[in-house]
Amino acid sequence: QAQLVESGGGSVQPGGSLRLSCLASGFAFSLNSMNWYRQAPGKERELVATISRIGDSTHYVDSVKGRFTIYRDNARNTLYLKMDSLKPEDTAVYFCNTRLTTGTEYWGEGTQVTVSS
Repeated sequence: QAQLVESGGGSVQPGGSLRLSCLASGFAFSLNSMNWYRQAPGKERELVATISRIGDSTHYVDSVKGRFTIYRDNARNTLYLKMDSLKPEDTAVYFCNTRLTTGTEYWGEGTQVTVSS
């Protein structure tokens, strides 16, 4: 059974930093691209960042470019999202996600990030 478990969320002041982690199991982590999504209250879920299988290609939504960094450690089956210069509008539940070549999609349960003074 595939599983994605996020951790590292919390409450920070504007300008602060957090690092999210996503531990994957039950599927071939190193053979799949991975994504971070977020969902703020009352808003639709939004794709934040994507990373290729070996980490040589990344993409970000415009609102986080230059502030967030997605990376992965395939030896540890772990995906990361380093978030710097956090803003109140980054407040959301952050989800780890992957879609296999079979079309099956997996989601973690999410980790809350709150940016407030």
